[in-house]
Amino acid sequence: MKKWRLALASLLASALLAACGGGGSGDGGGNTTPVTGPVTSNPPPVTPAPGAPTLTGSNATDGANWINYRRAQVGVAVLSRNTLIDAAAQGHSDYQRINNVITHDQTQGQPGFTGLTVTERLVAANYPLQVLPWLAGEVISATTNTTGFTQAEELITAIYHRYVIFDPGFRDMGVGSATVSGGYTYCTADFAATGGYNSIGRGNIVTYPVANQTGVPVNFFSDTEAPDPVPNQNQVGYPISVHADNNSSDTVVVRSFTVAPRGGAALTTRLLSFDAGTNNTARNAAAIIPLAPLAANTTYDVSFSGTVAGTAVTRSWSFTTK
Repeated sequence: MKKWRLALASLLASALLAACGGGGSGDGGGNTTPVTGPVTSNPPPVTPAPGAPTLTGSNATDGANWINYRRAQVGVAVLSRNTLIDAAAQGHSDYQRINNVITHDQTQGQPGFTGLTVTERLVAANYPLQVLPWLAGEVISATTNTTGFTQAEELITAIYHRYVIFDPGFRDMGVGSATVSGGYTYCTADFAATGGYNSIGRGNIVTYPVANQTGVPVNFFSDTEAPDPVPNQNQVGYPISVHADNNSSDTVVVRSFTVAPRGGAALTTRLLSFDAGTNNTARNAAAIIPLAPLAANTTYDVSFSGTVAGTAVTRSWSFTTK
């Protein structure tokens, strides 16, 4: 899969996004597991809405600001920009640029080597992951589009990457960016928490798109993500997700999860759920993906019911597409 992914990336003027949910220890955290991909066509620029951050001209800073903007909308803690994590992320972006690869794992002996895995690179940068409990995760964008807002938004669209970016437990973030002249900009975002996690409260969930969000994209290209969240189909509707705390007991169990256009019938969707055996990356999140693109300029009503850490949870909310 890695050879296919890198070969395809070399043939396209495109974006490649890679996500890795990191390890945790001390209290059973670290429920996400590594994910590869996806490859996407070069996305259009993001047009910031009122209240969104403004471009600074720094790809890394803009990506970090956009991630925090979306996290604040969702209702999970905004992350502190940490210089030690910045150093780890910058080192990994430099490694990818120097070696012309898109990967989470470095090879010892290669130019720019700073650590095999994200956790090793964080420790090498003196971020104290040894203090229990801890979490660590990483997402990567490699694209000819150098706008940090757009790169971050594409990562959020890709559902398994969204699980990492919106994980409530993280406290700190670092971002690094490196550009090949006339080629890719490699942007690495690393996330961590040490000595404890942030929390939205045991048995609670947050949702995305958020309640009353407007300008939501109508589609997602499933084949661009590996593992493919909707096998045997490429263009689908925009993913809708719920997220809980990152503790081993905070498994999201879905009883019902539906989306319908206002006044219409529920759409046919694919459920991504750990308890159903269809969620490849996280116990503490679940999603539905409509099997056809959503309609433009349409309000959709979402309903979720299930349990989190054994506590019954129900949510109903709406969003509107572009």
